[in-house]
Amino acid sequence: MKTSVWHRLLKTTEFYLVLVILLVGALISTLNPEFLSLENLLNILRRNAFLGVFALGLLPVLISGGIDVSFTAVATVAQYIMALIITTYSVDSVLLAFLIPIPIGILLGAINASIVSYTRVHPVIITIATLNAFHGLLVFITGGTWIYGFPASFAQFARARLFTITTAAGRTYGVSVFILIWLLTAVLTWFILQHTRIGRKVFAIGGNLEAARRSGFNIFGVHLFVYGFTGALAGIAAVIHTAQNQMVEPNALVGRELAVVAAVILGGASIFGGKGTVLGTVLGVLLIGIIRNGVILVGLSSYWHQVTFGFVIVVAASINAVQSQLRTRNPGISL
Repeated sequence: MKTSVWHRLLKTTEFYLVLVILLVGALISTLNPEFLSLENLLNILRRNAFLGVFALGLLPVLISGGIDVSFTAVATVAQYIMALIITTYSVDSVLLAFLIPIPIGILLGAINASIVSYTRVHPVIITIATLNAFHGLLVFITGGTWIYGFPASFAQFARARLFTITTAAGRTYGVSVFILIWLLTAVLTWFILQHTRIGRKVFAIGGNLEAARRSGFNIFGVHLFVYGFTGALAGIAAVIHTAQNQMVEPNALVGRELAVVAAVILGGASIFGGKGTVLGTVLGVLLIGIIRNGVILVGLSSYWHQVTFGFVIVVAASINAVQSQLRTRNPGISL
């Protein structure tokens, strides 16, 4: 029994991700012991919460065999409209702050889904186009103006803590509400993918699109769901990012796609579709966040962030490709 469990564990991407996280963490803490401080570890979770929500939104698209790189532009548009309404009309409500960007994200996601489904052009081409279109139109219309002056509820939301932890030295640290939002979106994504009919369809069309089409699957309906889901979570991430920074800047989110894609692929999602887990995605985001934090603590140039993300994507994509080839040659293999 124990041997069987151990063998299954060795075949999971998550197991190796945990090992890498521990090794990277040990290396960074050797170079800078401050890495292991409770304050720093909680800060890693808090600062990467919005990227974690982005990644969870991207996961179903990758599992379905597609890809969406426009989610940061979707979030930017949703974020800007939300901020404009709240500051213009002095709306002092965090709840409304969430209710505004989510439907906007779903709408823009539906546009992506429609174009992908009816043109059958590769999604990466479509979403690169919509990334530039959404973001370009926003900057053109607004002139790139920044938005400040959020109501008091936004500052309170940013400071909200689920509970506090007091160390032996008497220092008190709080667990940010942003971490809870990330956790809740992870649970929601897991439930949808593992325990709903639409989740099973996402895996089915990612595993074999043509077979799913011949079986009578509503491909457009699945595309509408996965791209709409990406948009909805982009809206949630937009609120977290706004609360963290207490301002909206049209260029602040665009350019983060590489880190998010790296995290999801690193977490085991296949670029060919049909594979991916919520736990792997969360671990991928944590590893990216730890590496980013480590680069800062060690004192390396910020340019190494991009070098690292690019390297991670190449390695993770190569592993995915090898695993896919092994499955093709040996259908019974479990990787």
